[in-house]
Amino acid sequence: MRSDVKIDERIQETSPTLLKQTWFKIIADTIKTGIIKSNIMAMLAGLTLAIYTNHISLFENLPNMIVAIIGSAFVIGAAGAFNNLYDRDIDSIMERTKMRPTVTGAIQPKFTLLLGIIMALLGLAFLYFASSLAALFGFLGLFLYVVPYTMWSKRRTIYNTEIGSLSGAMPPLIGWTAISSDLMNPALYGLFAIMLFWQMPHFYAIAIRKHDDYKAAKVPMLPVVKGFNRTYLQTNLYLIALIVSSFLFQPISITIMIVATLLSIVWLIISVIGYKKMTPEKWAKIMFIYSLNHITILFVTIILFSVIGTFFQK
Repeated sequence: MRSDVKIDERIQETSPTLLKQTWFKIIADTIKTGIIKSNIMAMLAGLTLAIYTNHISLFENLPNMIVAIIGSAFVIGAAGAFNNLYDRDIDSIMERTKMRPTVTGAIQPKFTLLLGIIMALLGLAFLYFASSLAALFGFLGLFLYVVPYTMWSKRRTIYNTEIGSLSGAMPPLIGWTAISSDLMNPALYGLFAIMLFWQMPHFYAIAIRKHDDYKAAKVPMLPVVKGFNRTYLQTNLYLIALIVSSFLFQPISITIMIVATLLSIVWLIISVIGYKKMTPEKWAKIMFIYSLNHITILFVTIILFSVIGTFFQK
């Protein structure tokens, strides 16, 4: 029996539920739901800290919180769709991305483009209902990720990570401005700086672990172009900047400042000691794992502190 006949039979036997799950997975992979979830946590850190700092009622701002979450999810998902659409040529070369729906053809380019546009418009509309500033920062995050990062710097310069990090630092600002219009608060700059500087050690670690992929795709990541030693030194500089940035939380919360500082100091110690004793690949793996724990612990601390602190303010 011909193989295509067997495939047709399997398709006919496939339940509608399974097909629906498969379609949901295709959409989820296209809009990068994992990145949406992590960025929503960053957005919530900014939102809850704004509520605590400005002595605002948590329940009275529930509608703003809901539309900000929905809007942020749509905007971040749109950015993921546009990125997958534009990068499908280099994604087809890299092992970790070659099975993305935009590469395999599971989703068509026109549909991906339409999906991205609809999600972007809906997301910005929802954010505008929260506040015009939240919509502005949402637009900036989307624009910076798609144009300066994806369409320009990613394939042209070793500073693509730094340029991309500007977009990655927007979610806490979206959350903050959904609640407060105060753009001069040091806590706001603390959130922005933490997200900005955190991304370089995180993505440098990925670039070392996927060095051969990026080299094959001719993406000029720092370790590919300048080598591991340069990446290690630059990583440590950003970790020092991360430690210094932690002190921006001091006027708002000594607790948050201490947690942020200790997490970053430990990260720097792991970097220095690990690089001396490990291969670059093993060092990068540990640095990557710690980066995820670092940002998760910090933002969960900020969210819990802000929510609990808001109740005690009443």
